[in-house]
Amino acid sequence: MKNKVVIIGCGNVGMSYAYALLNQKTNVQELVLVDLNKERIEGEAMDLNHCLAFAPTEMKIKAGDYSDTKDASIVMIAAGANQSPGETRMDLINKNSKIFKGIVESCINNGFNGIFLVATNPLDVMTYLTYKYSNFPTSRVIGSGTCLDTARLCYMIGNKLNISPKDINAYVMGEHGDTEFVPWSLASVGLNNIKEYLKQDELDKISEDVKNAAYEIINKKGATYYGIGVSLVNITNAILNDESSILTVSSYDEKNGVYIGGPTILNKDGVVKRIFVNLNEEEVEKMQKSVDTIKDAIKKVL
Repeated sequence: MKNKVVIIGCGNVGMSYAYALLNQKTNVQELVLVDLNKERIEGEAMDLNHCLAFAPTEMKIKAGDYSDTKDASIVMIAAGANQSPGETRMDLINKNSKIFKGIVESCINNGFNGIFLVATNPLDVMTYLTYKYSNFPTSRVIGSGTCLDTARLCYMIGNKLNISPKDINAYVMGEHGDTEFVPWSLASVGLNNIKEYLKQDELDKISEDVKNAAYEIINKKGATYYGIGVSLVNITNAILNDESSILTVSSYDEKNGVYIGGPTILNKDGVVKRIFVNLNEEEVEKMQKSVDTIKDAIKKVL
C-alpha cells in the first residue's frame, strides 16, 4: 500500500484539505479526488497540478472514482450536507447517515483496507456510523474530532496572552458540537496552570467563543473550511509519518461505546490508544453529557 489519499466529497472542506496537503510537506505520494460532479473535480485536479512546480513535495493528483480506494492508505470523507446558518451539526444526521452508507459500502466493495478519516458533521456520529457500516477495527476509523476546536482554543488563549498558540497546552474534549468542553484543570501555559494567567470569567468566555466559532464564521461567510483542512493534514501526517502523535481526534471510547473527541495516540496503524485524562468532577459530568448526546443521536439512525 502506497501513501495514497482519496478524498470523497470535494466541496469546500475536501478541497481545503487537498490544497493544504499540497502546500505543506507531507508523505502523500498520490492524491485522488472523488465527487458526484466529475467535471468539476477534473478542473480541480488540473488546477492543483499547476501548483506542483512550486509545491514542497512531489505528488500525483487526479480525479478518480471508488476503484481508486483499493490501494489507498487513507480515505477522507467530507461528503454530505453542509451546516446552514441557524442549523446545528446534529440537524444534519438524517441527511448524512444515508449518504455515508453508500460511500462506505462502495469503498469496501472496491477493496479498500486502509484508514477512514471522517470530517462530515455531526462528526462523532458519522465516525461511529463509518465504523458500523465498514465493520473495520476501531483503530482504523478516525474522526477529526475536536482537533480544530483545540486549534481554535490555543489561538484564542495565545492571542489574549500574546504568546504563540504552539506554546499553549490545552485541549477541547467531548462532542465536536454544542456539548464540547475545555478541561481547564489540566490546561497550562508552559509549565504553569492557565489559572495563573487568566481569571475564571475569562476562561468561561474563551470556552464559549471556541464552541460558537463555527456558528459565527458560518453566519459571516456561509461555511468553515480552512481550519478543518489544515487540521486534517495534521492528522494525515501523524498517520503517514508514523509519528505516534497525540491529537484530539474522535476515537472509539470502549467504556461508553461511542466515538468522541479526546487525546489519542496516532501512528501508521491508526489509533494506538486513547489517553486517560484525569478530569475533575465537573469535567466528568460534562464528558458524560457529551457521551449521552452522541448516544441519543446514534439511536435516531440505528
